[in-house]
Amino acid sequence: MRIGISQLICGNLSMAEFFRAAKEAGYDSVELSMRATGPLTGAVTPAQIEEIKGLSKQYGLPVESLTINHCTGNLLDSGDAQARSIEETAFGLEVASELGATAALTTLGRFTSDLYYDDAYRNGVDSLRKLAPVAQRTGVALAFEFVWNGFCFSPLEVKRFLDEVGKESIGFYFDPGNMAVFQFPHHWVRIVGKHIKRVHLKDWKGRALNGEWTALLAGEVNFPAVMRELRAIGYDGPLVSEVDPKLASLADTAKTARQLLAM
Repeated sequence: MRIGISQLICGNLSMAEFFRAAKEAGYDSVELSMRATGPLTGAVTPAQIEEIKGLSKQYGLPVESLTINHCTGNLLDSGDAQARSIEETAFGLEVASELGATAALTTLGRFTSDLYYDDAYRNGVDSLRKLAPVAQRTGVALAFEFVWNGFCFSPLEVKRFLDEVGKESIGFYFDPGNMAVFQFPHHWVRIVGKHIKRVHLKDWKGRALNGEWTALLAGEVNFPAVMRELRAIGYDGPLVSEVDPKLASLADTAKTARQLLAM
């Protein structure tokens, strides 16, 4: 395993500033973010992709993953919203592949009062099955993350959901801070198991209504247990920091992340 950093936490830094900050802080790789606005959007050009690849080479920081945050559709919905999100997500997978990434994050979508949970579940399985051939062809695993959108609040349900999708190129993006609000994150690693394609690093203290994000090892995530379970399933990918720099500097988080590697 190694340590990476997500562009999501680096505010309004330009692409060059982000790579430089990641290198100076001591990370091994980066995760880029495709958003509606910013240095990488759904309107990215081939020239811009080449520029990013040049920065990756210049700083010796491979792009290992991409978060797909620009979608205007909804993979949990049906009809036009589903079709649009499948198209947007497929484009994100293509860009991720061109950048050299081997995983991409999706949050799937959201509910509305008219979109019932059971329909959303079936739509999600359908959407991911349709995206699986693109993920397979590009060599970029598509991993969905549990993000408090009301979907798949149990590791048992996540495992069942991904078993129903039934595609090796589709998996889970594990973030211990996100489930520490409700449950014990290391339980998720054992249960979801080989479906885990990537790992974010965040820590949390307290419960849903009175909790807060913390620096790594300052919250309630049992990281020794998390690391034990990750090694047990054979995970050898990056641990990607999503720790807000207001909680700990990028360099301090990198040092703490290396402590996790030694656990």
